[in-house]
Amino acid sequence: MTTEIPTVALGLVVHAAGDLRVEPVPVPRPAPHQAVVEVAYGGICGSDLHYWQHGAAGLSILQEPMLLGHEVVGTVRRGAADGTGPAAGTPVAVHPARPDAGDGSIRYPTDRPNLSPAGTYLGSAAHRPHTQGAFVQFLPLDTAMLRPLPPGLPLRTAAVAEPAAVAWHAVSRAGDVAGKRVLVIGAGPIGALVVAVLARSGASEVVAVDLHAEPLARATALGATRTLLATDVAGVAAVQSDVTIESSGSPRGLGAAIGATARGGRVVMLGLLPPGDQPVNIATAIARELELVGSFRFNAEIDAVLGALAEGSLAVDPVITHEYPIADALTAMAVAADPQRSGKVLLTWTDPATSTA
Repeated sequence: MTTEIPTVALGLVVHAAGDLRVEPVPVPRPAPHQAVVEVAYGGICGSDLHYWQHGAAGLSILQEPMLLGHEVVGTVRRGAADGTGPAAGTPVAVHPARPDAGDGSIRYPTDRPNLSPAGTYLGSAAHRPHTQGAFVQFLPLDTAMLRPLPPGLPLRTAAVAEPAAVAWHAVSRAGDVAGKRVLVIGAGPIGALVVAVLARSGASEVVAVDLHAEPLARATALGATRTLLATDVAGVAAVQSDVTIESSGSPRGLGAAIGATARGGRVVMLGLLPPGDQPVNIATAIARELELVGSFRFNAEIDAVLGALAEGSLAVDPVITHEYPIADALTAMAVAADPQRSGKVLLTWTDPATSTA
């Protein structure tokens, strides 16, 4: 039996900096290559918080109302009319990117579609019109964006697959970390998931740094072998890691990463810094012959993440600290913005008449 799809559903929309609303939004009619997904869980990301608090996430400036959200999982309620993709009833995770090379005037390595210049991402203001997000109960999505969950993997655990894929990509940018000392600057949800991926990847030491004790406790639960408060400047500098992954998204964090990395080491820049020039001591990076490497979103890593979650080799449960129904999304966002109170905060959509997954 085909599930009746409403024409309007409750969503989380940012209208401007400081103007966030839970309100009815239209559910678009699916194109032939799209399935309709009933969203079960949505994880609040740092970019969602930035759009709400600042009206921008990095270089992406909010210029019109936008439905937030890109970390979602759910169940296909109506399969694509063209017969592609998973059938109705299939639990799925969502890869939020649509790669697009554009008109070909901007060069990029085609084997790294995350760098495609005209690519879109759910809940992103990088282009205009903005790419509407996924924090709404019913959502038509290209079947190419859907990943059926491995048997036995709960939707709630799979809700962390997207940010875990971001972490997985960052660790891949670090190279082979087996047997190495790795420093992680910033132990928020992404940094904590970086710790989990590093632990799975065989790093001999994983040192986590944060401004607060609570995120460091979660990092320890996910595999950190040692933790330091960011205020211990001398202690952080003394780490002398083989690899450092900067996930705080602050100039001070990047400066600390450069200062704490051993000569000939690599710094992966994962945290999204504010636009514009940054006051960072590049002279130290030059003198130590450090490799500074960017890490942006991910490509196919979400498939490996789902497999690792299903087999239990990637631990993520400690990063999830709160769940709120969509009606309480404003409270959820405020909690997610406080790193001393929360790790990964999930929004939930429940409807006894339709939710069976």
